[in-house]
Amino acid sequence: MAGRKRPLVVITRKLPDPVETRMRELFDARLNVEDRPMTQPELVAAVKEADVLVPTITDHIDAALIAQAGDNLKLIANFGNGVDKIDVAAAAKKGITVTNTPNVLTEDTADMTMALMLAVPRRLAEGANVLTGDKKWAGWSPTWMLGRRIWGKRLGIVGMGRIGTAVARRAKAFGLSIHYHNRHRVLPAVEDELEATYWESLDQMLARMDIISVNCPSTPATFHLLSARRLALLQPSAYIVNTARGDIIDEDSLVKLIQDGKIAGAGLDVYEHEPALNSKLLKLAAKGKVVLLPHMGSATLEGRIDMGEKVIINIRAFFDGHRPPDRVLPLRT
Repeated sequence: MAGRKRPLVVITRKLPDPVETRMRELFDARLNVEDRPMTQPELVAAVKEADVLVPTITDHIDAALIAQAGDNLKLIANFGNGVDKIDVAAAAKKGITVTNTPNVLTEDTADMTMALMLAVPRRLAEGANVLTGDKKWAGWSPTWMLGRRIWGKRLGIVGMGRIGTAVARRAKAFGLSIHYHNRHRVLPAVEDELEATYWESLDQMLARMDIISVNCPSTPATFHLLSARRLALLQPSAYIVNTARGDIIDEDSLVKLIQDGKIAGAGLDVYEHEPALNSKLLKLAAKGKVVLLPHMGSATLEGRIDMGEKVIINIRAFFDGHRPPDRVLPLRT
């Protein structure tokens, strides 16, 4: 890009210092040093002025916002894999390319999924709170703080993409039996490696599993995929873990089923209306029925830097006249 005017890149949130430094070197990068979510008027001002917008999952880049974009805006380079907050079709109609950052958060998210899968049945949060609470720990007892083992249990994975497959590999090493539901059956070699059982019917799989892991993307088709009806299919001893997106689960129904003892518990890193949190979930957490994390499944420094590097590659490719490697097409959303 030497000799050419550097594109104005507006970044909506604070990114790791190495990423921001590189962006300043390469582009006319406008940073958000306060790390405060942009207001809607601020987003409108950004899309009117910028050549490139770098949003995150906290930003709603809908059709109404895109309609107000200036003629200079040619690229929305999302800092994140999911594009459920971006109206990709509206962007395409306005001649704006959308990119994302796939394949860099797989292992981090799978690690956190496995952590929650252990934390809920083994009551890790409850145990940790005993040592930091008001009451003094009385010491070990053979019948105190008994949880449930996960070795030998059946794990049902909803969405056997890259993350779901990475979760399955970890879970198999922990001695779980792997089952999955997916739009398409995975390759026979992957099934053989994981000794995985494919269920064409999500309903039938849910009714037979000890643990459910949600790993599918958030799309209109997966909104409340785990509806009240489907959640009611779970066994009373079953646990559910969600590190994907909150709106895949009917959260109110999940809360009620756990309250009523019809589901054993849940480990959640994402929420239907985040950052707002259901107060009933907090009460369940206090009772040890759920483990709640603040959307930190992919929160590693290495992962965030990898994401930033992908954003930079996409921007450079676009302004060098090449097709960005992580372009998102409307039909794929």
